[in-house]
Amino acid sequence: MNKIKGLISIARKAGYVIIGKDNLIDYKKKLYLLIVDNTAGDSLKREMKFISNSKKIPLLELDNLGEKVSIDNCKAIGLKNKAMSDSIEKCIKGE
Repeated sequence: MNKIKGLISIARKAGYVIIGKDNLIDYKKKLYLLIVDNTAGDSLKREMKFISNSKKIPLLELDNLGEKVSIDNCKAIGLKNKAMSDSIEKCIKGE
């Protein structure tokens, strides 16, 4: 749990995190991982699944995403660094 928060924090400070649905939809470069909050609405989850399928990006759900990103009401993020994405994905799937 704390490891995921630490990895996301490092990725944010390095500029590897895209935050928010609108930013993810408008982002044209390569993303390696999408994370959506478990409490997100059905329409947001549906849009994230569409992005995931169309760009062939893994999509994971996580509890309390806003707390881990240190932004209230954050429901969706994307990662644009392969190594960080792999590390975070392993931690989430390992829980």
